[in-house]
Amino acid sequence: MKRFVSVNGVRLHIIEHGKGPLVVLLHGFPEYWYAWRFQLPALAEAGYRVVAPDLRGYNLSGKPTGVGQYRLPLLVEDVKCLIHALGEEQAIVVGHDWGGVIAWHLAAFAPDMVRKLIILNAPHPQRYLEEIKTVRQLLRSWYVLFFQLPCLPELCIKWSGFAGLGHRLRTEPLHAQAFDEATITAYQQALAQPGALTAALNYYRAGFRSLVAGQSQPMSSIEAPTLVIWGEQDRYLGLELLDGLERRVRELTIKRIPDASHWVQAEVPEQVNAIMLKFMGQPRK
Repeated sequence: MKRFVSVNGVRLHIIEHGKGPLVVLLHGFPEYWYAWRFQLPALAEAGYRVVAPDLRGYNLSGKPTGVGQYRLPLLVEDVKCLIHALGEEQAIVVGHDWGGVIAWHLAAFAPDMVRKLIILNAPHPQRYLEEIKTVRQLLRSWYVLFFQLPCLPELCIKWSGFAGLGHRLRTEPLHAQAFDEATITAYQQALAQPGALTAALNYYRAGFRSLVAGQSQPMSSIEAPTLVIWGEQDRYLGLELLDGLERRVRELTIKRIPDASHWVQAEVPEQVNAIMLKFMGQPRK
């Protein structure tokens, strides 16, 4: 079922499957709810109520203008308000890439709202800030600096009709079936909607500006039981980002998948689903 929910001053488009305890799936860049196409039916069939929103700025959700509209506190508040709008006080929260960054912050700053936390190839923000100071991670994150430029990133990405995005999704995964041509076209069309590309890039711009301005809030220890699933062949995020996580997460499980990349939930969906469901346990209210 798809519908719209108004939260925190923005209209979010959501996809909802199943009944039971709430699971919220948060996608990353440059995807939308369809990033979870393999997880939605599997988790619903297991007895969960699974909701995958288009994050603000993406696909059919509202696209407020201005970099300030994509600051992390607002993105976290969107998820908090969404959980409440769905009639719940807490949820199992799952995040990949930027969705994972939001999920880490939600678990740190609204711990009572996160029953369990599942992260897929998304760095703990404090570990990322430490690692970005190294040459190896700085080289992997070159695009973050490029995205800070006004207009030029949009022009470069749009110049070839989003062909660069298609090339990236065809060549980066280790498993060719991760993104078929229909999925690639759907992602290109979603990002080509008026305002969508700038909104997506504004996630990086707002995050970088907050960092430069020293506005990043110190994060407390993550209290929710946490599962980190990591495709080891991620060209953007080094394995070093997993080091020391046990000092920041009270109850941590890490599952490394050697034959997967950044797009782990699309590359090996059955394996990821099995790991997630084992960690989530039997549905209960």
